[in-house]
Amino acid sequence: MKFINLTRRTEIGANCYYLGVGGQGVVLDCGMHPKEEGEMALPLLGTLTGRTVDALLLSHAHLDHVGSLPVLMRQQPQARIFMTEPTAAIGDALLHNSVNVMTREREEVGVIYPLFTHRETERATDRWQHCPVGQPFTVDGERSPARPNDELSFEFCDAGHVLGAAGILLRAEGRTVFYTGDVNFDDLTLLKGAVFPESGIDVLIIEATRGDSPLQEGFSREAEERRLAEAIELAFTRGGCVLVPVFALGKTQEVLAMLYKFKRNKMIADAPIYIGGLSSKMTEIYDRRANQSRRVLPRLQLFPEVGPFVLNGKTIADAPARPGRIYALSSGMMTPKTLSNIFARRIIDRPEHSIFFVGYADPESRAGILRKTAPNELVSLDEDEPALPLRCHVEEFQFSAHASRESILAYITKVAPKKVVLVHGDVPAVEWVRASAAAALPESEIIVPPPGVEIEL
Repeated sequence: MKFINLTRRTEIGANCYYLGVGGQGVVLDCGMHPKEEGEMALPLLGTLTGRTVDALLLSHAHLDHVGSLPVLMRQQPQARIFMTEPTAAIGDALLHNSVNVMTREREEVGVIYPLFTHRETERATDRWQHCPVGQPFTVDGERSPARPNDELSFEFCDAGHVLGAAGILLRAEGRTVFYTGDVNFDDLTLLKGAVFPESGIDVLIIEATRGDSPLQEGFSREAEERRLAEAIELAFTRGGCVLVPVFALGKTQEVLAMLYKFKRNKMIADAPIYIGGLSSKMTEIYDRRANQSRRVLPRLQLFPEVGPFVLNGKTIADAPARPGRIYALSSGMMTPKTLSNIFARRIIDRPEHSIFFVGYADPESRAGILRKTAPNELVSLDEDEPALPLRCHVEEFQFSAHASRESILAYITKVAPKKVVLVHGDVPAVEWVRASAAAALPESEIIVPPPGVEIEL
């Protein structure tokens, strides 16, 4: 059994992994790096030359897991592609949006863009096969018997995290490998937590995103929601508005669900809410599957119940920062030229307004830089625009869709696999999980896979 980490560095980047066993091979995810440009944003796909690739298995549709899929499909035309049905719906919308973004950036970044086209994306989605959670399949696309033979088979398991996210259980030659993808073991505001196997796993490939972020003592999501509601009300009493940088997929819908609860329970005023265009597409996909997914609020239809207004790249120019309003705008990393970045530059030097961060932000992203900026210090949110003093109110809240490091370690310990492979984490995060897992399971081998190197499992 061979494993290769196709991500270029030990980080949260273009997540992609190869697993070969018994003459068959699969690729787990195929992401695009959110901070790199051109071919440097792709995984190490050249490493697959000469290797068997029978199937591409997708855990979920965030771009760092699915963004390079059309490129890999071009290189591996014989491979079958499998994912859950919600992941297919989301992935289709996200990949077409990615083509639009790359096309706009073609002249700005000076690289060969787009890396794939709308037509290529349409042809790619025609080859996708949807698999229900909990049903074993072979890499030929056939339903597998309850006790599969030595042929490589896989099964999706609900991972929480975002709509359609799934861990992938693989069986071959009497061995079991489980790839978690991105996971959340605890209930979120809208989605319920993961349902994963708790025994019988020989090799566990698991994310380590929050390995360097300990939970605060006594933390609870309910208390954090109350703290956010109180902060919103305080911002309104100052005569300001609230900007919440969010990811279009997952975080937008969780924030809308929180705001629905706050308004229903009279915790905040009935304030107008604004979201971005891509976020609106993702929210519509969530609403259409409200009764088909494991949800804490199973009947909540976000658009009709919350009624957000939609902004886009054109209308944001005519959207002034008005008091008593909530702007839940992407991107969550506040990438230059995105709605959240544009709006932040509009309010950052005005003390009545607030920016609330509600999840992970890469330390080197504009959101990460802003979070570390001291009051009144100059901060640059866009290299093409002048730096501005930070005078608005900035606060952080813990609503990550990734499992806490404590729950990651608890799962590793409960499963007690022979080998643990740590992926999807920056170096400090991976190192904490590695050291903690090694101490908890001294008889297990804890592996941090170097990029592009074949490992015998």
